[in-house]
Amino acid sequence: MSDLVKITLPDGSSKEARKGTRIADFVKEQIGAGLARAAYVAKLDGELVDLARPLDSDAKLEIVTTKSPEALEVSRHDAAHVMAGVVQRLYPDTQVTIGPAIDDGFYYDFAREKPFTPDDLTAIERGIAEDIKADLPFVREEVSMEAALELFASKREAFKVEIVKDIAAKGARTLTLYRHGDWVDFCLGPHGPSTGRLGAVKLMNVAGAYWRGDPKNPMLQRIYGTQFFDKKQLDEHLAKLEEARKRDHRKLGPALGLFTFHEYAPGSAFWLPHGTTLFNVLRDAMNRLVTKNGYLEVKTPLLFNKRLWETSGHWGKYKENMFLVLDTEADPSLPLDERFNQSLKPMNCPSHHLIYKMGKRSYRELPLRYFPTDVLHRNEASGSLGALTRVRQFQQDDSHIYLMESQVQEEVARIVGLMKQVYGAFDLPFSACFSTRPPQRIGDDSLWDRAESGLEAALKSLAMPYTVNPGDGAFYGPKIDFSVTDSLGRTWQLCTIQLDYAAPERFDLTYVGDDNKEHRPVVIHRAIYGSFERFIAILTEHYAGAFPAWVSPVQARIVTVSDRFNDWGRAVEQRLTAEGFRAELDESSDKLGAKIRNAELAKIPFTVVVGEKEVAAQAVAPRRHGGQDLKSMPLDGFVDLLRKEATPPF
Repeated sequence: MSDLVKITLPDGSSKEARKGTRIADFVKEQIGAGLARAAYVAKLDGELVDLARPLDSDAKLEIVTTKSPEALEVSRHDAAHVMAGVVQRLYPDTQVTIGPAIDDGFYYDFAREKPFTPDDLTAIERGIAEDIKADLPFVREEVSMEAALELFASKREAFKVEIVKDIAAKGARTLTLYRHGDWVDFCLGPHGPSTGRLGAVKLMNVAGAYWRGDPKNPMLQRIYGTQFFDKKQLDEHLAKLEEARKRDHRKLGPALGLFTFHEYAPGSAFWLPHGTTLFNVLRDAMNRLVTKNGYLEVKTPLLFNKRLWETSGHWGKYKENMFLVLDTEADPSLPLDERFNQSLKPMNCPSHHLIYKMGKRSYRELPLRYFPTDVLHRNEASGSLGALTRVRQFQQDDSHIYLMESQVQEEVARIVGLMKQVYGAFDLPFSACFSTRPPQRIGDDSLWDRAESGLEAALKSLAMPYTVNPGDGAFYGPKIDFSVTDSLGRTWQLCTIQLDYAAPERFDLTYVGDDNKEHRPVVIHRAIYGSFERFIAILTEHYAGAFPAWVSPVQARIVTVSDRFNDWGRAVEQRLTAEGFRAELDESSDKLGAKIRNAELAKIPFTVVVGEKEVAAQAVAPRRHGGQDLKSMPLDGFVDLLRKEATPPF
């Protein structure tokens, strides 16, 4: 039997290696020292593995270098291990739990009675730097479940023992350990070659986190950190985070008079006057756009009996996220949970199915497009609430479109066309992702086969690139999600197009076809803004609160050089208001410089200066936000300028 194995490289070429050769040695000896230095992990027959993994059989090999996002994700998990090792070295009474890589870095959860302080984080960072300098190799070891339990029990790691027992209960017989220095943890891997390859690590903050995300479990301390292969990348990331902090909608919203929150209504925004204006401008623009495109606005009740949600499937699949309401007329002898037989609506679709079913429908009516902006409620856990990005009360621009199966491709194209208009108006580039059937779903596989093939065919017809996210569809159908990229390069999932074959079956929806027989329609669920709350949060941070003139709550503020010019200032305000613009006059006793500065801080698009020269010429001297002086111009000229910039683009 030959002791050689055939290794196929990404370019299709192949090389032979002696069985048992480590991947790292194979790369160095047969491909080149340059690639060996850049290598971090490898893909063996498509599976990510350590460079120390032996080549035991014929395989396809791809080297993953430090330039790859996959390598960065692995290295951040490496950093989590290193941090946890340092924490236990410095604070031996600490127990470790889990420590994954996340989008912008990593975290590890610790059980420790004494809170971590900023000084502790500084000390931990120094320890991490020492371990990086020591260049400790990551060593993989596979042990029996019994040995793993004995190991972590001997270390008094109660949380690790609990996880190991759970893994064993699922049938696993062995567990993979990774060591660096004298510290050990279990995980699937892979890991990089050694701690010396980590580059730059920065600890960010400490937060509370319940063990396994359950409020009934102990509260842990979660240390967040980030890591990059070189310090320049880290510095750029930290600069971006600092800019994001300046743009944080949680600070800008109250400061600009947009919204606030109160402990008496957790997860529900109080829209202040300027925020209400912003909300209404966005809502009215969307209403105009969809009305021009054949949508019909409807409103449905806020409270429904559970029978509706049983029919839709939400009572069984979504009940824990719904606000249940006690029926005071229910039989008091019934168990309490059975008397909670009503719910505030968490979504609009089931009520729209009821409207559809209230009349006999013809194929000539289809597509039939319903559009609401009703208030919705979802019972989000208190720990997951995040200002406007995660709320309990919200409004959506969702629509439900009833159509024939043959119309799906054309309708998806129409929706994408609307989306392009909206996102283009805000300079938000987008990307698409197709999500397929999840493990928990309603409807049989034949319906899902039709829905997935139909929706993906519609997406392909648009000739745009997209990725596939298996198993992430809605419980009632596959979906296309569109994510936008804001001015800081962050992505936000917004527009969704979901194709539903299950609801027409569950609600017995029909239409009369051109053959005079009844047929099932299909339903498209779609939203472009998503929730108004979350969209406004994104826009606030995208523009750093300096909204375009057309959407800004105040479009122009008139400031006078002195009180002597207030009469002309009032006349300018009245003219602008009469033209339909959102204008206001600063009649405070502040000096001109302070008035201009206040308008800048309020991020108003135009500050309109009025002084002696402007009064004499019946003119104004506008300045753009940011300081650009447009010089003195006739009032009519400014009205024309403002009209161009303040007209909604859709």
